[in-house]
Amino acid sequence: MKSKLDKAIEISAWIITSLLLIKFVPRKRIREAIFPFLFKQLITWLFGLIVVEKNLISYPKRLFFKKSNKSSFTFEYFVYPALSSLFILYFPENKSNIVKTLYYCFHTSILTIFELFAVKYTNLIRYKKWTGYWSFITMWICYYLERIFQRWFFKIDTLEKKG
Repeated sequence: MKSKLDKAIEISAWIITSLLLIKFVPRKRIREAIFPFLFKQLITWLFGLIVVEKNLISYPKRLFFKKSNKSSFTFEYFVYPALSSLFILYFPENKSNIVKTLYYCFHTSILTIFELFAVKYTNLIRYKKWTGYWSFITMWICYYLERIFQRWFFKIDTLEKKG
């Protein structure tokens, strides 16, 4: 029974994430969305493989690339990068630090809650030497690094000072 649920969840994740991208990425901001998507894939490729190879997390049930790598292709290379694109596109750049911190908390908490649900009720992910706290912290750091790199790449500080 869990196997069917796992497959349904993974397929649903692809469909829902695709629909979110279609709905919330404006055509004129596609370039801004692609950059964090690719940057997040770079980060998750490196750190995701380290975490799996160090036996901290395992992904017992996967739809894609079961023999080539032990990480979750769906989460590490599509869902998380796509949500990161939305995180960057809608970041409250000109708001207070409190609002920015709450924005980080909201996005990171939602992902962590979904991951904890998956750990408890599915075979999509298993914590071995890992906790939800580590997931929260690492996702927060990844979002922060991504935002710093995005600001540098698109020269956001420079544009704000000139405008």
